[in-house]
Amino acid sequence: MADFDNAQLLLWRYKGDAYLNGFGVLARIGGLARSLGRRAALVRDLFPGAGAHVQTIERSLAAASVVLLDVIDGARPNAPREDVGRITAELTALEPDVAISFGGGSTIDAVKAAGILCALEGIIDDYFGVGLVTRALGIRKLRPHLAMQTAASSGAHLTKYSNVTDLASGQKKLVVDEALVPPRAAFDYSVTLSAPAALTADGALDGVSHSLEVLYSAVGKPYYAKMEEVGGEGIRLAMKYLPAVLENPSYAQGREALGLATDLGAYAIMLGGTNGAHLTSFSLIDILTHGRACAIMNPYYTVFFAPAVQGPLKLVGGIAKEMGYTTADIDRLSGRDLGVAVAEALIAFETRVGIPARLSEVPGFTDEHIERALAAAKDPQLKMKLENMPVPLTAEMVDEYMGPVLEAAKTGDLGLIRNV
Repeated sequence: MADFDNAQLLLWRYKGDAYLNGFGVLARIGGLARSLGRRAALVRDLFPGAGAHVQTIERSLAAASVVLLDVIDGARPNAPREDVGRITAELTALEPDVAISFGGGSTIDAVKAAGILCALEGIIDDYFGVGLVTRALGIRKLRPHLAMQTAASSGAHLTKYSNVTDLASGQKKLVVDEALVPPRAAFDYSVTLSAPAALTADGALDGVSHSLEVLYSAVGKPYYAKMEEVGGEGIRLAMKYLPAVLENPSYAQGREALGLATDLGAYAIMLGGTNGAHLTSFSLIDILTHGRACAIMNPYYTVFFAPAVQGPLKLVGGIAKEMGYTTADIDRLSGRDLGVAVAEALIAFETRVGIPARLSEVPGFTDEHIERALAAAKDPQLKMKLENMPVPLTAEMVDEYMGPVLEAAKTGDLGLIRNV
């Protein structure tokens, strides 16, 4: 459809024939898998209606003469390290030519992490950070991975990221490495038609967060113009279509729009990196889904970043005004005032789709979450998030500047935020 032409073109330029997306593409999966190997293991999520989709995948694999060795259970939310260990052991025993994931971001991330442990010595903690997998591999490569997404959210099927969680500590950490990008990927948007409202909202907001945070961090970078195009289109589609899909879950055009929006969010995080909201979200996994945590935090980081991100704020504010989330005179505002206006527009959008405006509204939230988030921000394994901020912070600056951002997110008082 005309409303989606630009999004489709952007994705085509990004992935070409290595990516199948749209309605009904599961029936064509066999050819993608066959380009990677003859023997496959399928790691899949269980959700209402999943069985029928798995049967479609199995038929397509058989038609392409790909032998399916076994079907393995996927990962729980946030890819716990225990699930990574189990999937690693099962893949090691099967020795497939290609690992196929069919699930949301957690299962895809778990298969990525399992791929590391199948190929390299040590534990997953050894690879948290940036580029450590490629360094350890040398001239070797990971087992090919065909990633099939089932939720319009993380975009894990298109990216170099693997999030893994230690459930005991409640802390999520991240492997960032080009070696993790699945060489083939697919997303049949029809799979999302049965997604419940909460998952739909959380996923779309995760996609918005990817586009928004990378847009902020791209200021002054060579890829900023591309990021304006990719991020702006992703944010526009999500803001326009998420409320309509929540009102009518079977709205196919809206489901396609959210799939495209979150795919563009994935493209965004391959152009640049996320920052503040994602960093804080890693410390809120026991009380909030990832997308919801990022959505709550982003307005507050928007005010903190405001003096350094005036161009992105004009773009996002203009989209928000077009969609009816603000009446502010975006063109005339500047500085912190512009940041506050855009933050209030983001909160209006999130409130419209049922997301709390502040952390104090979240059941289970305590000041311990703020302490955990501040401690995590000082962890060297997560320093890429600090470095990606449009207002970069050192570990020594975290308490002075990030502390007030978190207090503002707790209370909803934007006035607490201090600009550097």
